[in-house]
Amino acid sequence: MESVKQEQHATQLARGGLLDRFFKLTEHRTTIKTELIAGVTTFVTMAYIIFVNPNIMASAGIDHGAAFVATCIGAALGCFLMGLYANWPVGLAPGMGLNAFFTYTVVGEMGYSWQIALGAVFISGVLFMIMSLSKIREWLLNSIPMSLRFAMGAGVGLFLGLIGLKTAGIVVDSPATLLTMGSFGNPSALLAAVCFLLIAVLSHRNVFGAILFSMLGVTALGWALGLVEYGGLVSMPPSLAPTFLAMDIAGAFNVAMISVILAFLFVNMFDTAGTLMGVAHRANLVDEDGKIQNLSKALKADSTSSVIGAMVGCPPVTSYVESASGVAAGGRTGLTAMTVGILFLAAMFFAPLAGMIPAYATAGALIYVAMLMMSGMAHIDWKDHTDTIPAIVTVVMMPLTFSIANGIALGFLTYATLKLLTGQREKVSLSLYVLCVIFIAKFAFL
Repeated sequence: MESVKQEQHATQLARGGLLDRFFKLTEHRTTIKTELIAGVTTFVTMAYIIFVNPNIMASAGIDHGAAFVATCIGAALGCFLMGLYANWPVGLAPGMGLNAFFTYTVVGEMGYSWQIALGAVFISGVLFMIMSLSKIREWLLNSIPMSLRFAMGAGVGLFLGLIGLKTAGIVVDSPATLLTMGSFGNPSALLAAVCFLLIAVLSHRNVFGAILFSMLGVTALGWALGLVEYGGLVSMPPSLAPTFLAMDIAGAFNVAMISVILAFLFVNMFDTAGTLMGVAHRANLVDEDGKIQNLSKALKADSTSSVIGAMVGCPPVTSYVESASGVAAGGRTGLTAMTVGILFLAAMFFAPLAGMIPAYATAGALIYVAMLMMSGMAHIDWKDHTDTIPAIVTVVMMPLTFSIANGIALGFLTYATLKLLTGQREKVSLSLYVLCVIFIAKFAFL
């Protein structure tokens, strides 16, 4: 018995040593236990996506079970890439806002099939990969004005919020006023509002997993009221066959899809850059010269994840700002990301639970996340109207045209026009001119 214990102890030390060497735990002043706890923390704060994303993708005509499995696999593979290649404590999953754009604009408004929409996601991911492997990424990132970068994130948030309000029935269409208030006598509207308020209160009190547990709580309330049918909790994962390699890349090579591909690319790229830089500072991944360690690898891992995600049936897979919660719990290395990825794989066995989550619970989470995304507007210089007006155009036109692509195009065109006509030509970069020509051609000929 004693020899067996010694062997087990030696094995544990060997494993710890291997993990220490690979993830550089000692160098980052962390331990296996701390990294595992950080991974669990990050997963719980972003696990709502495994319930929200399948519901949104199902509205595009995708099989709900396949969308659920694709969400888990796409997120897991992205986390593994980030952990093993970049050694960063960042969790990845299908992007909020981009999934809504995929379903409600590209498929719903523009009328493309979800297979073509996945093709557009694949192409945008490949472009992001190419840019991450070259200096084009830095050139493009630096050429887009800061005001428009913040506006894109806030506009996506407002777009997401409108979808959440519409899904819940809190906002409904009106022949007289276009939009009007729905009835809170409708259980869906009332429970969505309860879900949103519950998330807001629990988040303010720093309750662990506020979004996830609020969604589950409202689902349980719906079940108690007879609005949700119990379908079990655990089962074997549904088949991925309906979405695996189902993207129509040839169909996405359409002039009308250029703005869609650019929208996927820009929102993903700027959201990723902002998230990674924010997490890097919190995780002490910045050296004495201000250089972020392995930032290039992290961007490559993120861009590759979008390509892999499209293959299994996901909208763009991107880094999640919720990773900051894991960093706050002590996560410093890729072992945190690996833990998140393993938990996403384990979540595949909870498909019956995912199928029970009602639309109003999803809507409550959408509205809350939307309001968090709107905070980017605080960073815009409100003293310069040639900066603020294009930003406001971007933010407002995304939900009003029901298109992230249209919002970006109109914002960019407004910015370039105002800068040129007010004698600030030097503030309009060459890449911005090129993009404006593309957007003008889109509005003129499509």
